[in-house]
Amino acid sequence: MSEEKKGFFGRLVRGLSKTRANIVAGFDSIFNGFSSIDEDFYEEIEEILIMGDIGVSATQKILDSLREKVKEQKIKEPSACKELLIHSIKEQMDVGETAYRFEEERSVVLVIGVNGVGKTTSVGKLAEKLKNQGKRVVLAAADTFRAAAGEQLREWANRAGVDMIGGQEGADPGAVVFDAVNAARARNADVLLCDTAGRLHNKKNLMEELKKINRILEKEYPDAFRETLVVLDATTGQNALAQAREFSQAAEITGIILTKMDGTAKGGIAVAIQSELGIPVKYIGVGETIEDLQKFNSQEFVNALFDISQQQGQ
Repeated sequence: MSEEKKGFFGRLVRGLSKTRANIVAGFDSIFNGFSSIDEDFYEEIEEILIMGDIGVSATQKILDSLREKVKEQKIKEPSACKELLIHSIKEQMDVGETAYRFEEERSVVLVIGVNGVGKTTSVGKLAEKLKNQGKRVVLAAADTFRAAAGEQLREWANRAGVDMIGGQEGADPGAVVFDAVNAARARNADVLLCDTAGRLHNKKNLMEELKKINRILEKEYPDAFRETLVVLDATTGQNALAQAREFSQAAEITGIILTKMDGTAKGGIAVAIQSELGIPVKYIGVGETIEDLQKFNSQEFVNALFDISQQQGQ
């Protein structure tokens, strides 16, 4: 495991400490406190999962899987269920190998999300990550509604050493994307990363704007692979799930970037979003630096949640 990965796992373990206190402490008292596996036992587990923001749908799937394994393996001891439960949570969250196809082909990545969730910062970090992988990246500053969004993105572009198109407040986002496509083409870019405005309180405008951007991309850049990521703030728990649901009505969301995982007791929301909406969490952020945004790995996440060392968890 690389040093960067090791460091991130450590930060993830620390970052999930509040969530762990919320979920895992309760589990331990159940696994040690019950003498047999009965309905009360399953109900207690269900309550802890739901209270831990894992969501009703994901909780049902995890419990169904647990019941099945207990039956198949003829398990009688509650304490023997912990490993099975951990395995069931991992199963719910695996994103699979194809989740990062956009890195391998010429692609356009639209990033959307409401103000304050860390959207522009996530775009900047992603640009730097891709550049470090040897990719040619062009940034489109198509969030023209938020004052200073363009300036903020310009800082990231300079830091990462990538080109940026747009950045004028009040400019037409469609026109910015159009110019950015031409620039990406001219510079033979691997990835065009678009920072777009996220305004859920005026959903009709948002939908129209995204449709317009999509039409431009289909017409001007039909050969590019398309990825649409929505940035959500983990600290908002079930509210993040509601936002993801609304955005998925406005655009075809292919993945989630979950930020601020380091300050929340609601880290279980990562499981809920994936299960309820069928949209995988592709990146998680646990802090301010570029190393603090990493690809989501369900094994690592659940190991960190339960504070299982990597050696044990593999």
